[in-house]
Amino acid sequence: MVADSGWTVEMAIPWTTLRFDPTKTDQVWGLNLLRRVRRKNEDAYWAPVDRKDPLHRMSKAGTLDGIRDIHAGRNLRIKPFALASYQSVSRPLTTNPSAEGGVRGASAFVGRGGADADLGADVKWGLTSGLTLDATFRTDFSQADVDQERVNLTRFPLFFPERRDFFVENSGSFLLGDVTERNIRTGSSLREFTLFHSRRIGLTGDGRPVPILAGGRVTGRAAGFELGLLEMQTQRVDSLPAENFAVLRARRNLGGSDLGFMLINRQATGDTAANSYNRSYGVDANVRLLGHMVVNSYFAGTAEPIATGNQTAARVAVGWRDRIWDGSVFVKRVGEAYDPGVGFVRRTGVRQAYATVGAHPRPLPSLIQETNPYVELSYVTDLNSVLETREASVGLNTEFYDGSTLNLQYSNQFERIEQPFRVSGVPIPAADYGFNQVSVSYQSNQGRPLNGSINFGAGGYYGGTRRSVSGELQWRAHYRLMFEGSASHNAVKLPQGGFNADVIGGRVRVSYSTRLFCSAFVQYNSQSNQVVTNLRLNWIYAPLSDVFLVYQERRDVANHVTLDRVVTAKVTRLFAF
Repeated sequence: MVADSGWTVEMAIPWTTLRFDPTKTDQVWGLNLLRRVRRKNEDAYWAPVDRKDPLHRMSKAGTLDGIRDIHAGRNLRIKPFALASYQSVSRPLTTNPSAEGGVRGASAFVGRGGADADLGADVKWGLTSGLTLDATFRTDFSQADVDQERVNLTRFPLFFPERRDFFVENSGSFLLGDVTERNIRTGSSLREFTLFHSRRIGLTGDGRPVPILAGGRVTGRAAGFELGLLEMQTQRVDSLPAENFAVLRARRNLGGSDLGFMLINRQATGDTAANSYNRSYGVDANVRLLGHMVVNSYFAGTAEPIATGNQTAARVAVGWRDRIWDGSVFVKRVGEAYDPGVGFVRRTGVRQAYATVGAHPRPLPSLIQETNPYVELSYVTDLNSVLETREASVGLNTEFYDGSTLNLQYSNQFERIEQPFRVSGVPIPAADYGFNQVSVSYQSNQGRPLNGSINFGAGGYYGGTRRSVSGELQWRAHYRLMFEGSASHNAVKLPQGGFNADVIGGRVRVSYSTRLFCSAFVQYNSQSNQVVTNLRLNWIYAPLSDVFLVYQERRDVANHVTLDRVVTAKVTRLFAF
């Protein structure tokens, strides 16, 4: 409601949708609320929290009491679905594939296609006031967002985030790896190593879906532990065997600290079950001290039938942030045979040491809210202590009062390449390389209807040069209409040859009403020379019940051939008890 003095919002949340102990006469709940004013870059909390703490830090929450004579529901939701789809696939008969998987010089293509229909269901059941069971049968993710196209200019694999709703929900219960800390520059992240990465379930290495027959997940708290249990079964497809995935994660909170472990088993089912498995385990501890210090550590290992060599990984990291200073250090070791079959590791067979220190003073009232000059050093060797990578950087991050940011960085790098590799078909010989790079990035105030970011980079690249520019633009033309665009361009010149690597994308989102939405997302990747299109219509015809119409296409530009095309119609219906 809008009035002369401002506006108010009233929201009704049925008691039957909340989980609590109904045997208690007087309910006492922890609660916090956040109002974010984008145009002023302002956050207002109901219960104040420190700037370094997130909203969900419940130890800082307020208290809501005086709640009596309420009754809990069964907390059971069943959502069946029905879908119909048509898929066509074209593959080259003879090819000269590029190093990145693109199709070059195909002389002919062979296609196949067909229609399909399926039924399935998702179930959510509140087992207790602290534990929730999610079950899925004949799982379908046809309405999930597609991956953003990227170019890989390194010799290491790229990390792609999870986008499927079933796995995104409560994913924090399964974290173990190179975790980051709020407002602390840690030098690493889950994009470097995570023991559990749900994209390894139900997807091939190149992102193609593998049917999931059924699965279940239990998450929540019990007996002082935060628990996560996951069980999934996939179906055999062509040469890929049917597989079973089992994950157990337990973590004990000790004040602001926690101690936990994780067990993972990936097992082929069927004739090859006995000799095809991958098992992972890990323990971790995250300790917070003095209100300013955090210590993150883990030890992890894997086991496979025929693996030889060291199959362990370990890391100890210490971070600090007070009102003026921030810094962190870590040491890390990853064995040459370490292979988490349901996780992600970017680099194996290495030792790494990292250190950074910076200051973040808040100047007198001006346009600048905070500046953060810093230095950092990363030193990576093989397991015999032979240097492979060294990077020394100085930088300056500036945050303005309107929410915009400006980041500057200069780095000196060394790379020892022992095995040649290719980037966009151009060979990178084995040799020692030293080069410098500089980068500048700016992000405007995201609260404005028209906002965006731009990034520039220039410097050396494996004996040559690299120039890069990228940017994103978002325009909220109307509260029902939004346009988004992105582009990146890399120009690389090497003694062996040069190439350009480009990614261009555009998205339109339209909200016809609070119940009807549609979006169109088109991307072009010059490294694979493909165009990816995703069109989606979503009609919410009843609370948490949807109709989806989805069209997806991947097209080879050079050969003017549609490699994949899928049209899907899906209907879901929620039954709450």
